[in-house]
Amino acid sequence: MRTSNKKFIYTAIAGALVLALGACGGNDDDDNVTPPPTTVTPPPTTEVPPPTTETPPPTEVVDTSFDTYYNVCRGTDSKCYNNWGAFATTPDRVLIYSRTAGPRHANLGTPMGPGMNPPMVENNVMQAGLKRMLEAAGIEVHWTEDVTQLASQINRYKTVIFASSNRDTLWNEAAANSNDAARTSLRNYMRRGGGFVGLHNAFGAEYNWSYYEGLLGNANFYNHGPNRDGTVQIVAQDPSTEGVSLSFPFKDEWYNLAPFPTNVKFLAKVDTSTLSQVGAPPHPGHADFHPVAWCQYYDGGRAWLSTLGHAADHFTENSAAPGAQDFQKMVVQAVKSTMGLTDFCTSTPAAAATGN
Repeated sequence: MRTSNKKFIYTAIAGALVLALGACGGNDDDDNVTPPPTTVTPPPTTEVPPPTTETPPPTEVVDTSFDTYYNVCRGTDSKCYNNWGAFATTPDRVLIYSRTAGPRHANLGTPMGPGMNPPMVENNVMQAGLKRMLEAAGIEVHWTEDVTQLASQINRYKTVIFASSNRDTLWNEAAANSNDAARTSLRNYMRRGGGFVGLHNAFGAEYNWSYYEGLLGNANFYNHGPNRDGTVQIVAQDPSTEGVSLSFPFKDEWYNLAPFPTNVKFLAKVDTSTLSQVGAPPHPGHADFHPVAWCQYYDGGRAWLSTLGHAADHFTENSAAPGAQDFQKMVVQAVKSTMGLTDFCTSTPAAAATGN
C-alpha cells in the first residue's frame, strides 16, 4: 500500500474516534463540575410581630358605699348625701323626740302629753338640757313625745334628735291603718337630706326594723354593765369634736353593741383599761376598741350617734359632773354638723356652710 493512502486511513480513524467520544459525553472536564445544591436554606425570619394595640378592659371597682344588707348608700363618703336643697329655706330648727315604748331613763322624767311642745316638768332634765344648750347656740328647738307629730311634722326640722327614745318608739298602736307612718316619714326624711342625732337609749329602739339599725351605723344596744367611771378619749378630728378635751373622765353604762358598728367614722371611745369590768354577762365587751360616738352618711342624710348620756347631770347647766361640759359641747357641735351649719363627718376643721 502506498504511504499516502495509509496516512489518509489513520486520519479518518482518529476523527471517527473523536466523534464517538463526543457523542457519548465522555469529557473529563464535564465529569468534574459540582452540581448545584438541590435544597435551598430559607433566610432567617427577621419580621417582628406588630405590638398588640388592644387596651385591656379596666378592672371593675366595687362601690363599697352601697350597703346591700340595708339597701342604702351609707358610710363616710359624701356621695351618700342627697344634696337636693330640700332644707334650703328651713329655719335653723331641730326637733327633740323622747317618746319611750319601754323602760324609761330617769333623766327623761315624767312622760309628756300629746302635741308639739307640751309643758315640761322639772324632771324632764334631758329634754330641757338639750333645749337650753341648743338655744344658746342660736338654734330653735321644738320637742314632742307624740308619734303622730313626728310623722306629720318631721320635714319642718333640719335635724331630729332621738333622746333615749326606745323600743317601738315609731309604732303607733292607735292608728289601725297607718301605724308605721312615722317609720315611713323618718325614712323619707333621711332621703331628702335630713339630719339625725341618736343619744344613749336611742340604741335600744326599733330592734325589729333593720333600716333603723343601719341608721345607727349597723349597731344596736345589747346590754351594759353597772353605771361606772371611765375615761373617754377622742380618736378623730371632726367638727363635732373640735375643742373637746382629747381625754376626759365620764360616768356611764358603757353600752355593749351587737352588731358592732361598721363603715362609720369613729369619733370617741372609752379607754377600757379604766373600767372596773369590760363586758357584762354574757357579752364579753369590746376590750380592744369600745366606741362611744361615731358619724356616717345614711340613705341621703347625715347621722351622728353616741351611746353616752345616761345621767341627769350630763345635761344640766354648769354641771360639775366629770366630763359633762365636754359632752355637752360635743353634742351641740354634732347637732350643728347634721343640720349642715358646719362641715359633717370630716377630718377638716369645721367651717361655716354656705347652705344646707
